[in-house]
Amino acid sequence: MTEPAASHPELETLIGTLERLRAPGGCAWDRDQTHASLVQYLVEETYELVDALETGTDADIVEELGDVLYQVLFHSDIAAEAGRFTLEDVAAHMTAKMVGRHPHVFGDTTAETADDVIAVWDDLKKTEKPHRTSVTDGIPEKMPALALADKLLGRAHKVGLLDATAPGAINVTEEDELGPLLLTIVASAKAHGLDSERALRTALRQLTAEIKEHEASN
Repeated sequence: MTEPAASHPELETLIGTLERLRAPGGCAWDRDQTHASLVQYLVEETYELVDALETGTDADIVEELGDVLYQVLFHSDIAAEAGRFTLEDVAAHMTAKMVGRHPHVFGDTTAETADDVIAVWDDLKKTEKPHRTSVTDGIPEKMPALALADKLLGRAHKVGLLDATAPGAINVTEEDELGPLLLTIVASAKAHGLDSERALRTALRQLTAEIKEHEASN
């Protein structure tokens, strides 16, 4: 009887390639890697993917998606070897999560607009993670400062601490204007020996505290 063809033969081949590299008699470097040692590569590959998505060709995007995918497979294989979990566990968990997060597609909930979908997600997250007491819980503190700022400002808008529609002190409406302005601020900080990243993180810690205080008082 002929075995059915794999639905994703190239993916199966990639998985097999990784397993061979990490098997006894394979590659010594691959065998030596751990979750911790691979973090630097995961971060680097992720940023390279962002670059490709923003300015690269399709070939660049294919390459960088492959590098990020390989990191997922690598971490899963390390865990499987230790008897902790497998790639199938990762996929099964993600499938269940996506089905659960989309009851308007897989269930009988109605969500006709993107805002409706976000409202559904927020309600589901409250049920899934009842231990979270603040909208700031679960936000990775090690995110790049600008990305973290955007995330925390969104949370501040959500709880009503800040008005999302109010223009800021500097009313910039185009990214072509924003980029040079940010660069000028960083250049000025550097000229005075200041650390822009650290300064923004300090301000964000204060914003986090203000969000929590606002939540507690409402």
